[in-house]
Amino acid sequence: MHCPGGRTRFTSTPIIGASAARSGVRPRPGLASCQPVCIVGRVDYRKIITVEPGKRGGKPCIRGLRITVYDVLDYLAAGLTHEQILKEFPYLTEEDIRACLAYAADRERKLVVAAG
Repeated sequence: MHCPGGRTRFTSTPIIGASAARSGVRPRPGLASCQPVCIVGRVDYRKIITVEPGKRGGKPCIRGLRITVYDVLDYLAAGLTHEQILKEFPYLTEEDIRACLAYAADRERKLVVAAG
């Protein structure tokens, strides 16, 4: 599968979003094993997320600012949209928010691998 601007991975189970799964949506018949999934435009959070021992207790921050990854994730978990966060914190960008999500996803992936 050609994946412009992204990378391809294969999964042994059908992929549907968590919200779709909760609402009862099921994958179409025939979406079985080894479905290629294209991950396009994934942010390299390592260029955005910084950790400085003297800032915010060494928690991961966005571009050296005093707002942490956890702050942004908390706002998203509370139901704020990207647009609302960007309006409240005009020095943040859409890429910063996506970097926080990518950081959290990568951290979760590492925890699962370490536990397995």
